[in-house]
Amino acid sequence: MTETRPRAQEADLDARVTAFYRNVMEILHQEHLDFLLGGAYAFAWYTGIERNTKDLDLFIRRADYPRVEQVLNAAGHRTELTYPHWLAKSFHGDAFVDLIFNSGNGIAPVDSGWFGHAAEAQVLGVPVKIAPVEETLCSKAFIMERERYDGADIAHLLRAQAAGIDWERLLRRFGLHWRVLLAHLVQFGFIYPAERSRIPTWLMDDLIDRLRQETWQPPVASQVCAGTLLSREQYLYDVEQLGYLDARLAPLGTMTLQDLAHWTRAIAGRTPPPSGE
Repeated sequence: MTETRPRAQEADLDARVTAFYRNVMEILHQEHLDFLLGGAYAFAWYTGIERNTKDLDLFIRRADYPRVEQVLNAAGHRTELTYPHWLAKSFHGDAFVDLIFNSGNGIAPVDSGWFGHAAEAQVLGVPVKIAPVEETLCSKAFIMERERYDGADIAHLLRAQAAGIDWERLLRRFGLHWRVLLAHLVQFGFIYPAERSRIPTWLMDDLIDRLRQETWQPPVASQVCAGTLLSREQYLYDVEQLGYLDARLAPLGTMTLQDLAHWTRAIAGRTPPPSGE
């Protein structure tokens, strides 16, 4: 069922920006190119918490990007592949739309599961699919920069959507990174003591049992720093100066050395290490 919910954030948009956002979504519909709405709009749809947003976040499959770029450029919008491993942008004047096909750390590629479990809504008068709450949670859970931490978003999503979350599917999405999920669930119980029962007991038991088993296992042999999955900047010292392996880099992760160099150069005020990149 498609739902329409009032959006104060829509009323705050400049008419020119609104027209651009609507045009992009309508073009993708007309060309039968799948997309999902995310970002502040999806967060507001799931939680009722609205906030101003400087752009529109659309999730697409990486394989669809060349066609998306073609049709948006043909419509007069300037489209660029900003970060080949996860993000493109389409511009109209100073307004822009983010075209997202992965997470910045490379571990959450948009696949068919995103579309198969999407919610339906209407935004800016256009029928859209909303990025599933499970993928929204998983994507936000790894954002732990000094200037941005999405822990409060995770807590609000859990409080608002716990009854409808497919917990087994969410657990599968986190995969080997289940400790990050456990950390957020423990924090949720701290933030909302009266709401702890919203998190399934079986899930907490499962995760705590995994933690207990790992505690008694021998230390991991390889010197890996997985902190880079949480922050692209705060653990660079570990991989550049202390010799830790970067968990974002294949075969541990999905990113290439070129991806890492490009993504690291984009950090504002970043001073390259003595060795180069």
